[in-house]
Amino acid sequence: MQPLLQISDLECRYGSRVILESVALTLQQGEIGCLLGPSGCGKTTLLHAIAGFQPIFRGSISLDGEVISTPAAALPPEKRQIGVVFQDYALFPHLSVAQNLAFGLAGIPRAEQQARVEEMLELVRLHQYAGHYPHQLSGGQQQRVALARALAPRPRLLLMDEPFSNLDTELRRSLAGEVRHILRETGTSALIVTHDRSEAFIAGDRIGVITHGHLQQWDTPETVYRYPASTGVARIVGEGNLLEGKVVQPGLVDTELGQVEIADTGSPTGTHVDIFVRNGDLVAGEHHRAVTVQVVEKHFLGDSALYRFRLPGGRTIEASLDSPVDIGPGQEIPLRMETPLVFARDRL
Repeated sequence: MQPLLQISDLECRYGSRVILESVALTLQQGEIGCLLGPSGCGKTTLLHAIAGFQPIFRGSISLDGEVISTPAAALPPEKRQIGVVFQDYALFPHLSVAQNLAFGLAGIPRAEQQARVEEMLELVRLHQYAGHYPHQLSGGQQQRVALARALAPRPRLLLMDEPFSNLDTELRRSLAGEVRHILRETGTSALIVTHDRSEAFIAGDRIGVITHGHLQQWDTPETVYRYPASTGVARIVGEGNLLEGKVVQPGLVDTELGQVEIADTGSPTGTHVDIFVRNGDLVAGEHHRAVTVQVVEKHFLGDSALYRFRLPGGRTIEASLDSPVDIGPGQEIPLRMETPLVFARDRL
């Protein structure tokens, strides 16, 4: 099946500085993709290249089988049939909600415009706010207006740049689920930029992790979380600590937090590896592989607690335990890890 969006060997530069390099991904019709990564990694540049706002230095971008960007030629943004929701929503303050929604429908008959505006208002549950102005709406309502305005012209693809960043944490996650529902209901394919992994996991069918201008992994949320391609990806999609390890025998690695059994990767004895230990990999309690650690700090979080532990070698790690132990700073507990992620040392 021909993908809706196909990006091949993409490179983008600002002057002589390389911002994105060797980026390749495909997005199928109806899929929602999320680009996840730290600030400055190139996520927004990729979105701008797809929209036609950013020229590309190498590679190509195709939409529904049509090549829309190469280094030699690019289809103008207004001819790409791509909707964009900006971080600040970019609503027109002097226009009502209904007028904002109608703005991109100028080329169709008035009756069709009105019908489409009514349909969009119903879709985002803002019918009673049709006559309101943006400053009279909450942040969440403004976000839904921006989404509806972008969807009104029936774009082939929707791009959203940090659409929830101006909202509080609880509302961000709620709206991420709501946006996914709206996109599903309209059958719209979308690519969403975010730095919040919770938003990405809630909204995305595919997650792309970008660091230092490289797309490190593009896969389903489950695969990216369970089988991250590198320690960099693991750190972005989950909380945890990175430890050094050494293979002491097939299937057994020695670390600062004791020995741990791993799947036999065929690494020779003596090989140095990186161990990424997520919170869920840590277990408190007596065990033949547990090591004694000292509690440096403890912060009670209700159904869990955040600890800082000092390992026998002096290093400290931070982790939360779902079942808080009744012990405080200065005291010691046995701690072990189970099924951590293991990476070859040369992987970044």
